[in-house]
Amino acid sequence: MYPEYELSQYRSAELLRQAEHQRLVRETLRGRRAARREAAERSAETDSHTGRPRRHRFLRTA
Repeated sequence: MYPEYELSQYRSAELLRQAEHQRLVRETLRGRRAARREAAERSAETDSHTGRPRRHRFLRTA
C-alpha cells in the first residue's frame, strides 16, 4: 500500500517494544536492589545486637 506509512508503523511498534523492555529491566533492577538493601539492613541489625563489645583484632604493645 504505502511503504513509508508501513515503515513508520513498524518503527513505532519497535520503539514501543524497546521502551517496554527497558521499563521491565528497570523495574527488575529496582526490585533486586531493594531486596539487597533489605537483606543488608537485616544482617546489620543482627550484627549490631550481638551484645558483646567490639575488640581490636591485634593487641597493642606497651
